[in-house]
Amino acid sequence: MAAGKWLTDLRGLLIVTPWALYLVVMDLTLSILLPISYLFPNWVYDASSFVAFTNWYWIQCIFEVFNGAKITMSGDVLPEGESAIVIANHVSWTDFYMIQALAIRSGMLGRCRWFAKIELRWVPLLGWGIWAMGMPMVSRKWTKDKKELDRVFAGITVRKWPTWLISFSEATRYTPKKAEAARVWCKEHDRPIPRHLLYPRTKGFVTTVQHLRKAKHVAAVYDMTIAYEHNREFMHAPTIWESLSCPDMSGERGYKFHVDVKRIPLLDLPESDVELAKWLETRWIEKGEFLEGKRGEWSRS
Repeated sequence: MAAGKWLTDLRGLLIVTPWALYLVVMDLTLSILLPISYLFPNWVYDASSFVAFTNWYWIQCIFEVFNGAKITMSGDVLPEGESAIVIANHVSWTDFYMIQALAIRSGMLGRCRWFAKIELRWVPLLGWGIWAMGMPMVSRKWTKDKKELDRVFAGITVRKWPTWLISFSEATRYTPKKAEAARVWCKEHDRPIPRHLLYPRTKGFVTTVQHLRKAKHVAAVYDMTIAYEHNREFMHAPTIWESLSCPDMSGERGYKFHVDVKRIPLLDLPESDVELAKWLETRWIEKGEFLEGKRGEWSRS
């Protein structure tokens, strides 16, 4: 057993080391682009998108090709090259594989931009690279984040940058402890309790939608629902190291990966902040029902 783990770890190091070294080069390149972005923002956005694509596609190949992860998909067919607001539930650090799988098929992998913690801005190379790419770096205190959001939204609304702007609406990963706290909060505030999910935080979503309505090329909200199973344990995801080092993920390892996507035109969303918050709440209840159905389907297979 110990020998098998040692061999798996060694395999992981051999696969990941070249990618990790390239990640350092990528972050260094993006950091160099950061001061140039003030003079040539459009060129830097396109250049950083290309650099990011090469690195993100590589890690996706490690997961799906080298390590045999089979991602199944359901829902709507996404138009190629369409800009959108992307929302998803958050189970694990490996969730990005599910979202990137759809982005690759839509030709938008390099255009993905994720909400990141503002503290990352001061991390050499990594944080500077994220900043140069035009990713929103927020504190989750939306009144304090106004200036940062204006910067990011301006690139999309004024400069018309093609973008998938991605956020995990629960703001944190699902754990049993957090789920229990969410159930207590929902009962205290007379809110419905979504199955297999935390209650979504609505302020960020409302702010994003209301800003990006102004961007004519942002046509829709993509609601992605991510599901896992491992040896009959529903919503059990691999660790990030497992995803990078273990072969035959969807075979001998016993992992199942699924992502469902719903495309909702922005024109179909309600206008007011209150109604948008209610819309997101309703989507989360529906996502929970989808996950429960997926659990039943997998338990019979």
